[in-house]
Amino acid sequence: MKETKILDVIMIGGGPIGLTCALEAKAHGLNYLILEKGCLVNSLYHYPMNMTFFSTSEKLEIGDIPFVSIASKPTRNEALEYYRRVAVKEQLHIHLFEKVEGVTPLAQYEPAVFEVKTIKGIYYANNIVVATGFYDIPFLLNVPGEELPKVTHYYKDPHFYAFQQVVVVGANNSGVDAALETWRKGATVTMVVRESGIGERVKYWVRPDIINRIEEGSIKAYFNSFISAIEPHQVHIQTPDGPVTIPNQWVIAATGYQPDFSFLQHLGIQLSDDGVQKPSYDENTHETNVPGIYLAGVVCGGFNTHRLFIENSREHAVKILSHIAAKKIS
Repeated sequence: MKETKILDVIMIGGGPIGLTCALEAKAHGLNYLILEKGCLVNSLYHYPMNMTFFSTSEKLEIGDIPFVSIASKPTRNEALEYYRRVAVKEQLHIHLFEKVEGVTPLAQYEPAVFEVKTIKGIYYANNIVVATGFYDIPFLLNVPGEELPKVTHYYKDPHFYAFQQVVVVGANNSGVDAALETWRKGATVTMVVRESGIGERVKYWVRPDIINRIEEGSIKAYFNSFISAIEPHQVHIQTPDGPVTIPNQWVIAATGYQPDFSFLQHLGIQLSDDGVQKPSYDENTHETNVPGIYLAGVVCGGFNTHRLFIENSREHAVKILSHIAAKKIS
């Protein structure tokens, strides 16, 4: 171990909050590394191409670096460019496309040392910050036919669905965006929604649009309904009025996502047993029940992912890296 460099901290996840943690580590003079399994800000990259953020640009800023956008609410492409420029300007230490396979505490060392194994190598650090977000594991429909190639949980580009028969499952922001955008490209769109109406958290400038399209009949919506089975050329829907079968070519299942709870459990982090599966951590330092392992960003919320955003997670980095820096001094 004497010949091996031990970093002060490794961030797992290269999204906006992971980058913010790196900026804080740099400000404290700490040796750090970001390990990201995909591209830079991988989750944002997989957002729909035409997506507009709910937040204004200044709320997405990190490291006191201005985020200038054409409109008050930036687009996905503007956000990708902004975070890339931050990484370049600050010369952040990032390893992209390097998935973490395991983290093992080496009990013989004091202070603690963690061995982090990736698909490309092994690293060592006194502290770990998990900033993995929640965009990797979709909630499944768990119905026959979900494995068909016509079904996707990641909507990207509306042009692909031009003149096609499309079913969109869900009526929150992702589902509403997919329904409106594909309809405007000429798709025949049917929405299947378990709830009784369009989600209350849908962006305020979009919600009236989808409601009007449904009321005028341009987009068909089955509320209080669910898909019972998917076949290559049709979809079966259970509605309050009984079963319905419609022709179909593509299913966009905008059913939401969840954190990688199995990875948190692998790290030894305790999860609440109230159904939320909120990880155990100190609200003041964000250190988990495993000393030296911290949580940052939306992963802190368990299933309550809708309560944490970039703008109210940036402070996590300040708390975490201040605590790590203080431990090193002491």
